Amino acid sequence: MPARSARARRCTMLAALLLAGAGGCAHRGDFMWVETVPKTMMAPDTAYLVAPGDVISVRVFNQEASSIERVRVRDDGKIALPLLGDVGVAGMEPDDLARRLAVKLKVYITAPVVTVIVHERRPLRVSVVGKVTRPGVYDLDRGAGVLHALAAAGGPTPFADDDGVYVLRNGYWADGDPAPARVRFRYRDLLNGKVPAAVFCLRIGDVVIVE
Repeated sequence: MPARSARARRCTMLAALLLAGAGGCAHRGDFMWVETVPKTMMAPDTAYLVAPGDVISVRVFNQEASSIERVRVRDDGKIALPLLGDVGVAGMEPDDLARRLAVKLKVYITAPVVTVIVHERRPLRVSVVGKVTRPGVYDLDRGAGVLHALAAAGGPTPFADDDGVYVLRNGYWADGDPAPARVRFRYRDLLNGKVPAAVFCLRIGDVVIVE
């Protein structure tokens, strides 16, 4: 298990607050069973957005002095580039970021051609809270499911509800309104590899809750 950093401890506190907030504005009936969720929610994220912790390169064609081979995106979502100084890069797809940088560089370079490559991606970081042995924030392999997160947290305690495993995901749009999705699982289905519970993929920022 990776050692917890200060950032991880802060994430644990945020996860606890998120859980408390979910309990304050919703009750146990406000959920969807995993069997009913849209297929778009089942798979990992298809689009990749640059984020703090990523290592990227920014290459400007025929402009080595304006290029940077490898740089880690800072916690504030920025990197330092020749000519441009500090530039915000987080929250954008690499191709979109390349186009944005090309526009900025036109002040200094004629018709710049920019390529952005992600060399190292941030880990799949999820929070596990509730009735588990070791609540906390865990870095998982991409494509990991709910059972992987529960295993990282030492599994449910003897007091956990077999039918009370949830994934809270922000940013899901239901009926056109942004709202957190609360997806419910049966622990026995996860253990037995039952579809679709066993093939539901976690995404960065998900919170796994065991009641």
